[in-house]
Amino acid sequence: MMVPLRPGELQRLIPAVATGSQFRFSLGSPQKILQRVMIATIGGVISLLISQSQMSGRWGPFWLIAGVVFLLYVLWGPVIQAGRRNATLRRYPAAALFKGEVANIVTQERVSNRYEQADSRGKLQIVENRCTWMLLEIEDEEGYLGKVAFPMNKKHQLIHPGTAIQCLVLSERRDFSRVAALSDAWLPGLRMWVGEYPFLLRPAFEELCQLRLAHQVEN
Repeated sequence: MMVPLRPGELQRLIPAVATGSQFRFSLGSPQKILQRVMIATIGGVISLLISQSQMSGRWGPFWLIAGVVFLLYVLWGPVIQAGRRNATLRRYPAAALFKGEVANIVTQERVSNRYEQADSRGKLQIVENRCTWMLLEIEDEEGYLGKVAFPMNKKHQLIHPGTAIQCLVLSERRDFSRVAALSDAWLPGLRMWVGEYPFLLRPAFEELCQLRLAHQVEN
């Protein structure tokens, strides 16, 4: 079952500015955080030193502001990254609530990150960290819709074929003849959210599903 969203509802469900959960996700791994700290520190210190040497000149205030901006990169970097990711779904002209079920479950190994490390002989070698991903193939009474993929953990073992699932469907076409993207998904029976990235304002989505999908069933 798909219920098209009304004007403005997509923007309320997927905000333009990062939420707390989106900010935490966009912080990334400890290596990514360390990289941002290094960029912020180096850029900030250099800019502030330049501003001190040119404080009496016309460019002094510019370098001072640049230094502050660099030092805050650890904070605004994830905010901008999350905003850009949100925009990938907010741009679609057509969006709908989807209610269906899990048709099939697939697991696969994916590389989570890759880096170089010296071995005992001093030679650099590429090291890969892998994790297990779960892919949920979902469908409704009209057939197969798409896949929701996410890193798997222990709680996801409760998911099985036939589990009810709700998410947003995004399309370039008003008739949804071609699905372009899916949001993160809500499993109401398990009270569980799944997805690679937390696009949705989750309490608002749960409430909207209860109102709109239940009303659709009654009609």
